[in-house]
Amino acid sequence: MPQDTAEPAAAAPPASLIRRLLANPWLMLALAGLFWSGNHIAGRAAAGHVPPLGLGSLRWLLGAAIMWPFVAHHVRADWPKLRAGWRPVLALSLIGGAVFSSIQYLALQRTSALNASIFNSFAPAIIVAIGALAFRERLRALNLFGVAVSFCGVMIIVSRGDLETFRSFTFNFGDLLLLLNMIVWAIYSVFLRLRPSVHPLTFTFCLALIAGVTLAPFWAFEHAQGFAFQPTALTFAVIAYVTIFPGLLAYICWNRGVEAVGAARGGVFLHLIPVYGAILATLLLGEILTGFHIAGCALILAGVWFASRK
Repeated sequence: MPQDTAEPAAAAPPASLIRRLLANPWLMLALAGLFWSGNHIAGRAAAGHVPPLGLGSLRWLLGAAIMWPFVAHHVRADWPKLRAGWRPVLALSLIGGAVFSSIQYLALQRTSALNASIFNSFAPAIIVAIGALAFRERLRALNLFGVAVSFCGVMIIVSRGDLETFRSFTFNFGDLLLLLNMIVWAIYSVFLRLRPSVHPLTFTFCLALIAGVTLAPFWAFEHAQGFAFQPTALTFAVIAYVTIFPGLLAYICWNRGVEAVGAARGGVFLHLIPVYGAILATLLLGEILTGFHIAGCALILAGVWFASRK
């Protein structure tokens, strides 16, 4: 009789491992923070080179165009759900896409990177407060402790370990916009639970398309006022970066993570942004990690761990 020459079952392909990793909500939240880590720097560097509302519109329209070949079949399959649940899709797209991105870029043209870091660090606490008011969502004392610890870590990093830095803090209209924007982002994050059960790429595509189209008339108004995109290398680099990373990839990851673990527990991952900033500055700019970097990063990581516990 012929011998059985069957080979042992092959190991799971790398694609299945990637799918398992992408299904991990904690990894998604951590990646969202990574993709957002350079957004404030890009927005601040682009001041004077790009119209803020034009940048908000263009990044979403480009994002929708990039996504369409990959998401078209999902949109067609999800169309009945989109028609039935168009109200939350429209509201979330306007709040989290059009309003948030436009206020953000307007604010970054009027304030400093330090002020942006300080005000953005309040986002997790605002998310907790709005979640409690809107849905009676409560965090355990351990989770709240984690939010507080990670906030202290952020303050150590943004002040570079010198509390005297805060003496030079000045409050301006840009800071008011930043604070308003953190409330907008908290509302978007908390109310994500109301979106219809469509494919994540379908929802992100709809958000990008609606936000881009909504902001287009404001872009046209800016252009008519003489505030146009400057044809420089910086302009093209900023558009490419904010479209792909803080735009598409960050939103896909954030939406997936918040859907799985809730806005209150997921919000603290926003405090990882200064950690990524310190690491990237070390790797790409040759800066040296100092004691305040290490202490701040340690507090943030500890706080994130406490805040994510059940």
